[in-house]
Amino acid sequence: MTAEALDPLIHVPARLQIVAALAALPDGDQLSFKRLQDIIELTPGNLITHLRKLEGAGYLTTSKTGSGPASRTSIALTHDGRHALETYATTLRGLLNGV
Repeated sequence: MTAEALDPLIHVPARLQIVAALAALPDGDQLSFKRLQDIIELTPGNLITHLRKLEGAGYLTTSKTGSGPASRTSIALTHDGRHALETYATTLRGLLNGV
């Protein structure tokens, strides 16, 4: 097993934090954009950039309700995203254990 086997999309520290935070939720649960931003401590623009990359890969979904100042964006990890994180973690454990 080599470092090249690590998913480069998840390997970016901010994206790993995003996926890990969402994976801690029960399957199908969501976090609000603001709550995720508070947990990860990213600026809104930086968080949006990372979310778009993860959503483009099918690792998470976003849904928006309302409009204007009352709008709310929620983020959820997909089954593909959960599987990608599990694979990433298994690969990383293997590398750390010298497998």
